[in-house]
Amino acid sequence: MKPVILLANNKGEIFESYEYEALGMERNSPISLSSKDLIPLPKGSKLFYIPNAIPIGLNHAGIVEKIANYRPVAAFLPPGYTRTHLPAFEKTKFTPKLPLWSYTAVAWYRGKIHAAAIRVAWMKKANPVYHEDKNVLKSIKRKNESFKNNRLFKQLEICAMIYNCFAAKNFFLNRWEAPLPTSPLCNAECIGCLSKQPSDCCPSQERISFVPEPREISEIAISHLLKAEEAIVSFGQGCEGEPLLQWKVIEKAIGMTREKTDRGIININTNGSLPKIIPKLKKAGLNSIRISLNSFNHEIYQSYYKPKGYKFEDVIKAIKISKECGLFTSLNYLIFPGYNDSEDEIEKLFDFLMQCSVDLIQMRNLSIDPYLYMEKVEPPKGRILGIRKLIKMIKKDFPHIKIGYFNLPKEAFNNVNFKEQCYFI
Repeated sequence: MKPVILLANNKGEIFESYEYEALGMERNSPISLSSKDLIPLPKGSKLFYIPNAIPIGLNHAGIVEKIANYRPVAAFLPPGYTRTHLPAFEKTKFTPKLPLWSYTAVAWYRGKIHAAAIRVAWMKKANPVYHEDKNVLKSIKRKNESFKNNRLFKQLEICAMIYNCFAAKNFFLNRWEAPLPTSPLCNAECIGCLSKQPSDCCPSQERISFVPEPREISEIAISHLLKAEEAIVSFGQGCEGEPLLQWKVIEKAIGMTREKTDRGIININTNGSLPKIIPKLKKAGLNSIRISLNSFNHEIYQSYYKPKGYKFEDVIKAIKISKECGLFTSLNYLIFPGYNDSEDEIEKLFDFLMQCSVDLIQMRNLSIDPYLYMEKVEPPKGRILGIRKLIKMIKKDFPHIKIGYFNLPKEAFNNVNFKEQCYFI
């Protein structure tokens, strides 16, 4: 039995069709999906149909066919799952720019919906059941008096209740990783920016509009680090720009926090544009850093990030400096099937890892309209080997590098047995 296609009608009703075998795409090339490419659709996934687009399937004659009068179906996976194939569809002149989700190929197989993905990490903490709004509201009311003169507290309330940010909810529930948004400014214009999009593109999260004072930041950080299990506080969130642009404020806030407690992890998620600043933050008490990039190819990086006032070489330098000064160093390696798993990209990635062995590679899905990305970003050269193959190659050639999806708590830094908690593979 082979996986078959899922289709949607104009009412949004989704059903399987045994007239066509399921296909995925690597870049814009349709490719058959076998059972080895698929996993049962994870709990917490969202299913979409793509409006005014044409689904593509493999008919009984073995011919790739455009299927009229129906709509393609795709999934958005929960954290911890890396997609391996894009959904197989063709745009029309009426297809809108799609919202910032990571669109994943799906199929019907053995009586269940399946997705083209691999689990690289898992945390029960990412399960929506742990983030119910009624519990968050109760905590907001309890904490409000203690933080009534703290603007950052109000920002986190917006993030938790309006944008459903799990990290912000963690702060109010005294657990795990909490955010410290700080910077309204950015020195990149990423095509898939989560917090600032042109009005004609797609909805995005509203960016923080002020720079918190060091006191406001440290009050939030101290409160969380003293109370939370596996406590992490992180600069660099979806609701802000580039945190390193506010490094003086962050340096003071970290220092004030570490004067009160050495518990937990202080982390920064950054584009790595200002490498000389990183040792200063380490000296103040920073523990870990996650540096984002979509490629180790200069041209591909430039096309997506559109950096202003810094260069791709600065990002590479920032990764190396982070390791040299003793920070737990992660790559936020934004995954787009057909790009990261091409021969040229893999060669460049492995060349870098030979020079600088990072601690963790977070295989995070790049959330963007697939056709927009392929239109704006020139693909790498060479054969496409597949995301699963890429992961196997990393694990074989660099077995000491963790592959995951989440920032790690202190307990997981050097504890090989901690992977039993499913933070990484």
